[in-house]
Amino acid sequence: MSSSPSSDRPRVAIVTGGSRGIGQQSARRLAADGLAVVVGHAGNQDLADKTVVDITAAGGQAIAVRGDVGDEKAVSALFDAAEVTFGGVDVVVHAAGIMRLAPIAEFDLAVLDQLYHTNIRGTFVVAQQAARRLRDGGSLLTFSTSVIGLALPTYGAYAATKGAVEALTLILARELRGRNITVNAVAPGPTATDLFLEGKDEQTIARLAAQPPLERLGTPEDIAEVVAFLTSPAGHWVNGQLIRVNGGIV
Repeated sequence: MSSSPSSDRPRVAIVTGGSRGIGQQSARRLAADGLAVVVGHAGNQDLADKTVVDITAAGGQAIAVRGDVGDEKAVSALFDAAEVTFGGVDVVVHAAGIMRLAPIAEFDLAVLDQLYHTNIRGTFVVAQQAARRLRDGGSLLTFSTSVIGLALPTYGAYAATKGAVEALTLILARELRGRNITVNAVAPGPTATDLFLEGKDEQTIARLAAQPPLERLGTPEDIAEVVAFLTSPAGHWVNGQLIRVNGGIV
């Protein structure tokens, strides 16, 4: 079991998918709370570096580390970087993921393999390292999707991968009994990120924005506030839960 952070060191967060969208905003938000942040990214070095610059310009601490979340050696190196640079790991926010849409009957199985690699294997690999290396009092947060409950056509493959994420997350929370580590999943609804907006026309976006009773798309900032709470000491009594963050979509 890893030891707790000393009082003279900040808590340390790893945020995968930290170069854009919800991951990027979560990295910024955690840094604003005083955490040192390791920005994990798949290869967009410029965006990852910009996230680091934004954090350090605001007085925080951050580094960027490239790696494929489905590659266990790369993920181990990501945790190594956090430990070597900042002394340990207290929070893991696993925001990395990909989404591809098509009817199940027409879905390209090669693309399905890509979804599996990043969304299922990637979550498993990150969760495995988190279970081994998070310090006492730490938190792991994974990402599902509200689409699982909505059962929208063309989302079959993507939702299936996120169903696996939910199962993994809730089981791991119970496996870590006695470690004082929380494990939760957040399930955003329609959120205005590049991942969500890609390939959608204005009519489709407007229709999705009208679904919640709050009648708008979510923002990365909306989700990052929930991330900050669930991974903070204030949110530590929330454990083994799936939190739908979607403006009230049933």
